[in-house]
Parts: sequence; C-alpha cells; structure tokens
Amino acid sequence: MAEVVRIATGQGIAVITLARPDKLNAVTAVMHAQLRAALDAAEDDPAVRCVVLTGAGRAFSSGQDLTEDLPRGADGKVDLGTPLDRDYNPLVARLYGFPKATLAALNGPAVGASLNIALACDIVVAARSAYLQEAFARIGLVPDAGGTWLLPRIVGTKRALALMLTADQVSAEDAERIGLVYKVFDDATFMADTMALAARLAAGPAAVFRMIKQAARASVGNELAAQLALERDLQCQAGRGRDFAEGIAAFREKRPAKFS
Repeated sequence: MAEVVRIATGQGIAVITLARPDKLNAVTAVMHAQLRAALDAAEDDPAVRCVVLTGAGRAFSSGQDLTEDLPRGADGKVDLGTPLDRDYNPLVARLYGFPKATLAALNGPAVGASLNIALACDIVVAARSAYLQEAFARIGLVPDAGGTWLLPRIVGTKRALALMLTADQVSAEDAERIGLVYKVFDDATFMADTMALAARLAAGPAAVFRMIKQAARASVGNELAAQLALERDLQCQAGRGRDFAEGIAAFREKRPAKFS
C-alpha cells in the first residue's frame, strides 16, 4: 500500500503530513486509514504533546478525491452516507475531542471536507498564499465533515451561510480577519513559524490544556450556570496539579516555567 500519510516526531511534536502532492492531497479511503493510524500513534506516544496536521507540496488538501469510486446503495444510486459514517465523521469527532493540542497548518488551499477537517483542530494557521473554500455547492452537495456545525460557530450563521452558498474562496488574510485562521505566516517561513508555535504548545501544561479544551467544547451547549460550575471544578483540579505549583514558582523566581 502506498504511503499517503507521513508522521514524524521529535521535541514533543508529531507532524502528520497528507502526502499525495501530485493530486493536491485529495483524500481517499486509504488516506483515511493511514491518518487514523497516525493519530493513534501520536495519541499513544507519551512524548508527543502537540500534533501538527499539514499537507505536502502546494496544497493542504483539495478535499475528497472525486475520481475515487463512489459507493452505491442497493438501488444502484450513489450512497455518500457510507464514507461519511465510516471515515469523515469519526475523523472530525476525533480531532475535535483529541486529548492533545492540535494545530492545522494550511500550507496551501484547504477545500471542501479538508477545510472542515482543519477547522476541527484546536488552532489553524495558514500560509499567505493559501485559501479556504467550502466548495460543496459547486458540485451540488451539502457541506459535510462537520462544516455546517463548525463554520456557524466560528464566524456566525449569516457569514457561514454566505460562504457555503456562494462557495467563494477566502484568502488567508480574510480568513484571519473573520476568525477562521489564528495567524497567517509568510510562505517562505511558514513551516518554521508553524513549528515555533507547535513548540510553544508542546512546552505548555498538557493536563491544563486538556481542561481548557474540555471547557471550551462544553461551552457550546452549556448555559452560563453550568459553565461556571464546570470552570470551578476544573480550576480546583488544576490548582492541585504540579503545573500550577511550577507556574507559581517560576513566576516568583522570574524564570520560564518547566511544565511536566
């Protein structure tokens, strides 16, 4: 089986690379399987504290490979629900709830389902030449892979509808302006800047990061009272942790903290 996903680890970071550059990293069932294995390896490795998801060549990913044979139901008609249930939906749910910090690094265009995969990560950064596109309507499809859930929560319902209905390309700078992207880095320094950010995350308090992610995710469905109670409970847990003790000691000693 050809290698279409690469993983490289070091200094607390696992870089997972979609690697079909000749096809703009279009996603296939094989890529999904290898991506699941790479995420398993990153999650199981205690030395990995941050995962970077990026693409090889000039694109992050052009989305689903439309040249791949599409599954068909008993009536002979195309059944797009099967690959969603089997591949995309579990992947998006896993990235959204991943126990370690995740960073989507858009080295180039992120189109269709691949954009929504990126949005499921904790932080998204983009090269200046990249663009983002919910391209589904152009081929007569509904945005999937969590797009209709993630996008309205990030940019608001009206803007999300406009992006999905028009299927317009959004430049990296505009994506940063409307909150789809955290930072835009120049192409020439993109991976160096991305890895510097990943190193900051890898050096951070991993247990506290998990709590921050838990609180942020829960806030989507919580009323204020429930969220305040959750913050209290998580803060009590954090306050008893070694990272808080180290953070206080580092603050008093005027030195960088060394989190466990």
